[in-house]
Amino acid sequence: MKAMLLHGTAAIETSPLVWTETPEPSPGPGEVRLKVRCCAICRTDLHVIEGDLPAEKRPIIPGHQIVGIVDKLGQNCKRLKLGTRIGVAWLRHTCGICRFCTTGRENLCESSCYTGYHADGGFAEYAVVPEDFAYEIPPGYDDVHVAPLLCAGIIGYRAMKRCDLSPFGAKLGIFGFGSSAHIVLQLARRRGHQIYVVTRGESHQRLAREMGAVWCGADSSQLPARLDAAIVFAPIGAVVPAALAALDGGGKVALAGIQMTPIPQLDYQFHLFRERDIHPVTANTREDGRELLAEAAVSEVRPHTVIYPLQEANRA
Repeated sequence: MKAMLLHGTAAIETSPLVWTETPEPSPGPGEVRLKVRCCAICRTDLHVIEGDLPAEKRPIIPGHQIVGIVDKLGQNCKRLKLGTRIGVAWLRHTCGICRFCTTGRENLCESSCYTGYHADGGFAEYAVVPEDFAYEIPPGYDDVHVAPLLCAGIIGYRAMKRCDLSPFGAKLGIFGFGSSAHIVLQLARRRGHQIYVVTRGESHQRLAREMGAVWCGADSSQLPARLDAAIVFAPIGAVVPAALAALDGGGKVALAGIQMTPIPQLDYQFHLFRERDIHPVTANTREDGRELLAEAAVSEVRPHTVIYPLQEANRA
């Protein structure tokens, strides 16, 4: 099969993903193989390629927002059938028996493994996934528009859960406006929340306004209201104090990235007093994924997408 293979860590500008012919994978017991239709790109792919995350497997086929059709079943598969359209996300394996897995917190499992990081992912014609970690795709979604939901959507959804927003009408700040953020904006608006976006890019500000944000700007000190919660999508630690400073009493900041530059020193009285909290997000549970796909379908969430041929993954 054809795949984009990463042999060693390098800057993406050097085109480290190599168009390669590799053997087709075969599913093991409890696994299914899918013929890949598309794979969305995530910032985490860039962290893997450029070495922001420590190397776990080399060579590796990145990609963890995969949509495809089951074309081969391993032994003991019971849920999925040949021809089923499925999605594959970042979380690929957990032990199922530790203190985290048995209390609904499998995202914290210390034996967890991840797609496109510990095992080959979706920048290829075929991919393999444990049946228990595959998602059935809701009807009504085409392949391209459901793919970004499988990480950008899921992580944004978990970040909203960590914010513990009131049922309706909360003021939610979004710091950084990329793939995950523009999905969260749609979900949060459907829930009746007011969205404030802090991002430097003028095109991102324009898109956020078009999608219904009540305020957009580059400087959080200019926010017209105190926030009930904020989600930091930008992997820049210097953004965290600004997000905390923008909160009302009792507000929460969720940190949605897998990697972040160092957070500057915080002032207790200015940034944290009045019960302002910080809630990092670590991966997701499978239940997060199922909940997100169901809510996104009802809310008619439609990610903005640009399509590239697989061979142009470096440019994408």
